[in-house]
Amino acid sequence: MIVTLDAKRRVSIPATLSPAAPGDQFEASFDADDDVVLLRRLKRKPNWLDVWKQCPVPMDDLPARRRKMPRKLQL
Repeated sequence: MIVTLDAKRRVSIPATLSPAAPGDQFEASFDADDDVVLLRRLKRKPNWLDVWKQCPVPMDDLPARRRKMPRKLQL
């Protein structure tokens, strides 16, 4: 498949060529020997809320929060 660089130096990659979603990040590198531009998709960072929901320990077992500010230790 041939893609063309536009006036603003952007390349559009068709969706049929690569299954990507908006917000995906890519590492771009240029190989001068082969005259090739390589794009590698980077792993997405996990959503902290999804990780928290998968936590095996129920949040009800946590100790209650104290209203007082912690005291400074005197050494």
